[in-house]
Amino acid sequence: MESPERARLDAFFRHVTEQFPAGAPVTSLIVTHLLSERPAFLRAMSATSAVAAVLPKPRSIDQHTLEAVQSLYPVHDLSRELFADSTRALDYIEETAGGQDLVLADIGGYFAPSLSTLVEKFSGRVLGVVEDTENGHQRYAALDQLRCPVISVARSPLKDCEDHLVGRSIVFSADALVRARGDILTSRNACVLGFGKVGRAIAQTLRAHDLRVTVFDKDPVRRVQAHAHGFRTAATTTEAVRDAELVLCATGNLALRQDDFAALRNGAYLASVTSSEDELELTPLQDLYQRVPVGEQLTRYEITGHYFYVLADGGAVNFVHGAAVGTYIHLVQAEILAATAALSHGRFEPGLHSMPAADRQAIARIWLGHFER
Repeated sequence: MESPERARLDAFFRHVTEQFPAGAPVTSLIVTHLLSERPAFLRAMSATSAVAAVLPKPRSIDQHTLEAVQSLYPVHDLSRELFADSTRALDYIEETAGGQDLVLADIGGYFAPSLSTLVEKFSGRVLGVVEDTENGHQRYAALDQLRCPVISVARSPLKDCEDHLVGRSIVFSADALVRARGDILTSRNACVLGFGKVGRAIAQTLRAHDLRVTVFDKDPVRRVQAHAHGFRTAATTTEAVRDAELVLCATGNLALRQDDFAALRNGAYLASVTSSEDELELTPLQDLYQRVPVGEQLTRYEITGHYFYVLADGGAVNFVHGAAVGTYIHLVQAEILAATAALSHGRFEPGLHSMPAADRQAIARIWLGHFER
């Protein structure tokens, strides 16, 4: 990032933290992508909270950014297993931030499996969670009881711009990886699993690139919406993927299970919008299919009479090319900062929440003041 861009971004975040100041001192654990623009957000988070640790998502780490962040904050390895075991999760946060008032900044619901134990038994106080993604939103919403506030920005109107551009970046990266092996997607049959905001953007972008698009979503309302937008719809996952030469998974909640892969047509390309463990049940296939790398970020899965290709090992395919969505991503980052400050003031009761419309409008005005021109 060039110096003028960094200065403008730092000024934007400074304006946000002045608008939404923290109350009592708080500490944060931050799950994040470590891409080139992320240090500015972390600097802003450190102005709102004491950063006990940064936990980078494993498939979205830029090495130069990692080295820069390691020089400023503790950086720890992140895995689903770390927080799936409540005892292990509790030991970790005791060691990292014992006795402190703690905000958990999440991307993907990592803290959800152990959240009740952390709230009940942590030597400090878990003030709440801020969740960034639809996948994580669903994980927290599925819990029987939330014992602390969880503020989700996943469905915020401020995220709409980012989601639209993420959809376009997904299609760009999938097309680039396919072209790298001498193939093209134009005029092919494509399938989008999941018709949320990102799935809708993917479907629209594919259509603009002259692909024939079929949509499947478990929610019949979303299937109706897809139909109203002029897309072909399918009644089942199997029906949706049967003729697709490109399958893009955007459900946020395990689009393809082990038995679904057999329905893929031979030679189909398969890509995901989020982490492979969230969208694709690939692990059981390791003993069934022979896996052979056939190009950069492209693996052929083959069993007698059947084969398909998985892009980026099933991870978010747009991270292969940096997942750039421009300055719109800072809208959601600003909302995360505002949510962290709100938790420090104790503004929310236990349960799943979104930020007030007035706070989002304030963030939008600040963004326009810094990036509109």
